[in-house]
Amino acid sequence: MSHRTIAQDYFKQGFNCAQAVVMAFGDVTGLTEGEGARMASSFGGGLGRMREVCGTVSGMAIVAGILYGYEDARDPQAKQAHYALIQKLAGKFRETNGSIVCRELLGDKSAITSTPEARTDNYYKKRPCVELVGMAADILDEEIASRRG
Repeated sequence: MSHRTIAQDYFKQGFNCAQAVVMAFGDVTGLTEGEGARMASSFGGGLGRMREVCGTVSGMAIVAGILYGYEDARDPQAKQAHYALIQKLAGKFRETNGSIVCRELLGDKSAITSTPEARTDNYYKKRPCVELVGMAADILDEEIASRRG
């Protein structure tokens, strides 16, 4: 099964968008399902449902950090290279969607609340999240494949 399908399935099970992306790549990152779920749990709904950076983009950044992040704080080249990677991944997402900001992607003008919406048929009809989760997984797969040569 593709990472796209796995991520979309996790989202449809009720996991947030960041969790869905991170959990889908457990086979690559080595994270268990529970570790991925906990690690990404804060990033759903654009960071704690504040509608900031889309959770799918945060999920991509988490996976990229696990796979390609830097460890030496005194290595400015490694830091620069990693930030460039994150900007590249986010840029690909933005190219297709026009934004990486949750509220802009959803056209959401409502007040910030910590209460998640019920996952009803109407929820899935009015939100692009399932497709965005899949797109984030595709972008990560492209990057991973390009590094494997």
